Amino acid sequence: MLVDEIKKLASKIDSKIYFDYDLKKSNWFNIGGKTKVYFKPESLSDLIKFLKSFGSNTNIYLLGAGSNTLISDNTFDGVVIKLGKSFSNVSLLPDDVIVAGSACTDKRLSEFALENGIGGMEFLACIPGTIGGGLKMNAGCFNKEFKDILISIQAINRLGEVITIPAHKVAFEYRNNDIAEDLIFLSASFKGKKKEKILIENEVFELKKKKDNSQPTKIKTSGSTFKNPINQTDKKVWELIKESVSLKTTFGDAAISEKHCNFFINKNNATFNDMNKLIEFVKERVQKKTGIKLEKEIKILK
Repeated sequence: MLVDEIKKLASKIDSKIYFDYDLKKSNWFNIGGKTKVYFKPESLSDLIKFLKSFGSNTNIYLLGAGSNTLISDNTFDGVVIKLGKSFSNVSLLPDDVIVAGSACTDKRLSEFALENGIGGMEFLACIPGTIGGGLKMNAGCFNKEFKDILISIQAINRLGEVITIPAHKVAFEYRNNDIAEDLIFLSASFKGKKKEKILIENEVFELKKKKDNSQPTKIKTSGSTFKNPINQTDKKVWELIKESVSLKTTFGDAAISEKHCNFFINKNNATFNDMNKLIEFVKERVQKKTGIKLEKEIKILK
């Protein structure tokens, strides 16, 4: 049994490995069941040991802040890996370059840039998630994306081999890229530019104000549900939803936010099925009304 083999490794490393671990509180929706194995590596050496033993024959899911993830109520038959604190370090290099671990939050990177008088990363203050998740989906807001500041990515493959990927070797597009799905991001290097702290503070303040005015906060949500349909229409996805679906539509406790209809919320005790039904219902109605097939922005762990 795979679990038995992983239990043997657990006694040989310092990092924590949990079994039958509840994932409900590991995501912003506050929805989900358990995973058979939950691994929280606190060092690169422990992560390498784990991947060399189990990386090539195990179903693995990387979980960041859980700000963009909907998790099934069933038990995940595999390993959920959540990188520990040692993967969240941030450091300053010459020439206004910042290196951030993939478990570092986007907000923390933005704050670090401000502390060091480096501009260009203000938009990260408005993205709820980690660097790893942001790289995975080329996250962005207010007309700026990860690709605009990225120099390189440090990653590890399922064989436990560490590699570096220069940004110019990656084909980025809106909320996507062509990086191999099975890579685990370790850290990334970003290029900023010298800027007065007061100007950075002002820009962050304005961006946060725009966000707070247009998006729901302090509720159980996972951000934008669908990607904007680039090259299909000039309309934003929220406009398509608004003209296709009653915004009072609910499935159990899964509902559409009154403040921004591309944000779906867990009003209290929504299940995975409730939220998934709402997502699929909205997707079907938009396609029926407009002919546009929406693509999910949130990730689903089944």
